[in-house]
Amino acid sequence: MELYVLYYALRGMKLLTITIYKGKFILFGSFQKFHERSNSLFIIQRRIYMRIIKSIINAMAVLALSGSIAVSQEVEVLHWWTSGGEASALNVLKQDLESQGIGWLDMPVAGGGGEQAMTVLRARVAAGSPPTAVQALGFDILDWGAQGALANLNDVAAKEGWDDVIPEALQYFAKYDNQWISAPVNVHSTNWVWANKAILDSNGIEIPATWDDFVAAVEALSAAGITPIAHGGQAWQDATVFDAVAMSTGGPEFYKAAFIDLDEEALGSDTMKEAFDRMAFIRANVDENFSGRDWNLATAMVINGEAGFQMMGDWAKGEFLNAGKVPGEDFLCFRFPGTQNQVTFNADQFMMFDQGGVVSPEQAALASAILSPSFQSAFNVVKGSVPARTDVSDEAFDACGKQGMADLANASASGNLFGSMAHGHANPAAVKNAMYDVITAHFNGEYDSQTAVEELIDAVSIAK
Repeated sequence: MELYVLYYALRGMKLLTITIYKGKFILFGSFQKFHERSNSLFIIQRRIYMRIIKSIINAMAVLALSGSIAVSQEVEVLHWWTSGGEASALNVLKQDLESQGIGWLDMPVAGGGGEQAMTVLRARVAAGSPPTAVQALGFDILDWGAQGALANLNDVAAKEGWDDVIPEALQYFAKYDNQWISAPVNVHSTNWVWANKAILDSNGIEIPATWDDFVAAVEALSAAGITPIAHGGQAWQDATVFDAVAMSTGGPEFYKAAFIDLDEEALGSDTMKEAFDRMAFIRANVDENFSGRDWNLATAMVINGEAGFQMMGDWAKGEFLNAGKVPGEDFLCFRFPGTQNQVTFNADQFMMFDQGGVVSPEQAALASAILSPSFQSAFNVVKGSVPARTDVSDEAFDACGKQGMADLANASASGNLFGSMAHGHANPAAVKNAMYDVITAHFNGEYDSQTAVEELIDAVSIAK
């Protein structure tokens, strides 16, 4: 078992970490006595270790008596909010904590779907140094909960009444074994379309209500020499579009059967083939440079008048707002045609990693700040999402935000709220990633639609 002891450095030493591991004493950090400019690992003997500890403790005692030492409170937060709109939203949370005297040690990992961040997290946990808090989605949270890696937030939740104000669909992913293990930040819905209003107006295009209307709009833009659809060729983006296309093609019962229940008949149906056919139409109407493009760069194409539509979750709105655009005047937001009554969702949450069996004051403050009504409003207004609490007013939200909150409430009440397959809220990561592989291979022309259906059945059967 590893034992980590942190000391504040003095006289030429930076922060010093001494680890007892398998009977050896290991020093991490820059320590000038041993190596002038190195952050290397040193194995040191017990007598040297004891001498170091004694010197540091004595020096700290002197400084403590003189009143010249202050231990700062800080949270290290791993996340993937790196685009302009996302960074602006995250600053709301940073400022809230700073007002409480808690510092924010930022650990951003680019990648809109969070896969890269989860890779970094696994490495940190394996090394025995998990961050204070980590942004996570859906089944990833439950997986960490099952490993016993997360802190029990029940005391904070009970004190602040989370059970009464957070929808059950979110609680499902925020609890493990009746313990709150994460704090929901928001609810994102993924079946949105974003459009450049000027482009649509100049080409006489109304907001499409059906798939046929959408096809006609796309064909009109293509005939006018305008890129109809802005898209980034990354697996999670392909799956985000497929999420909406499948819901539109087969409706909510089909979506649940195929992507939540993993019913083989639904996975292999003619309806699924039709969904892949529709994806092929979309693929034919993106620009030739789509491969590997980040989602926010695709959003910028719509903002800058380089494309008509983007199918993307409501986090895209933050990019429009960050660019000074106004909903209803510069851009339009609407549900993917044929999904007007449904909401597919994901919810950003912050997992709190166990800190020796207790929730640290900094973790409690972070969790409390995340779910305060004032923060829920201020953050989600900027982020483009809607609050994770049901008791937050929509007064501060713009037209798209108000629509999002109303759609969420209506979908929840009518049984039309579904966890997004593309964003880890329908099935665990193994199944999601298996679907990613097939959807992306089809989008890139490796499979025709019938082959994609057959491959999807096989991939899900192996993964589940």
